[in-house]
Amino acid sequence: MEQQLTPEQSLKLIESMIGQAKRSFSRLSFYFLLWGILLTGAMLATYLLRHQPDAWGQGAPWGIAGVLGGIISAIHGARQGRHVTVSNPMDGLIGWLWSSFVITMIIMIVASVVDRQDPGPTITLLTGIPTFMTGQILRFRPLIVGGILFWAAGIAMHFTGDQLALTLLYCGAMLLGYIIPGFMLKRQEDGLRAA
Repeated sequence: MEQQLTPEQSLKLIESMIGQAKRSFSRLSFYFLLWGILLTGAMLATYLLRHQPDAWGQGAPWGIAGVLGGIISAIHGARQGRHVTVSNPMDGLIGWLWSSFVITMIIMIVASVVDRQDPGPTITLLTGIPTFMTGQILRFRPLIVGGILFWAAGIAMHFTGDQLALTLLYCGAMLLGYIIPGFMLKRQEDGLRAA
């Protein structure tokens, strides 16, 4: 026979899961910092190389950042997996959220390139979803705000053709949506380790 939880027990269970998620996902700081720095660098390189007629002016920095970030993320994730023996439901939820984002992002990039469209504005809009949801799940306001900023930047990017404006909007979204929250998560992670 199944035992029903009282409202107080349900609340304690939810708070416990959120606490576990905060401890688990404070490790996300590495990924937000890594990808924030790599993608900001790719955008800046693309802007600086914009007049090059070859692949360097047409997106090679993004490919390099993607491959490099993927390799570093995989190595770091494998190392983390060996040290973390306990998983909780929030680990899986966040993992599936970001996995579905990456799959959708790759599909959108391929479709945009085939149509000879700049995938940047659409990908920036799309980035708001997992960033916002991760912030909501962790109850971490900087990521919630970061997700909203990605949406705002993506919308603004759709309405400008100026390369400098696109670069500034994207880099600003990365700084405020990934890099600063990444440093804040890192500080939280260091505080949890010290406790």
